[in-house]
Amino acid sequence: MTSDDCVDLPHATPVSRPAVSIAVRERAARMLSAAGEPSRLALLELLDERELCVSELVALTNDPMPTVSQRLRVLKTEGLLRSRRDGKHVFYTLADAHVRALLTNILRHAAEPAV
Repeated sequence: MTSDDCVDLPHATPVSRPAVSIAVRERAARMLSAAGEPSRLALLELLDERELCVSELVALTNDPMPTVSQRLRVLKTEGLLRSRRDGKHVFYTLADAHVRALLTNILRHAAEPAV
């Protein structure tokens, strides 16, 4: 098979997207790395459903408060989460629709049979 043989395959159709800078590519890699750890990914899944405070996330994950807080910090630092304070409670939610779409797509893709 030559490289010309792949031209007609549907997956070989080039996607037109603007060129990105090295800084943007590095930031994207940090975001994927932050989301790529299974326990942090689980937090993103929980926060896809609704806004939750740290104590609710601790109860849902059965993980210690410091562990959950550390995972949330990593996700927030990389721009995947937003937080707001209400009295003594800090509530977290996905940062935006881009994060929601990324989460949905990666989980759907991972659920597909391996090729």
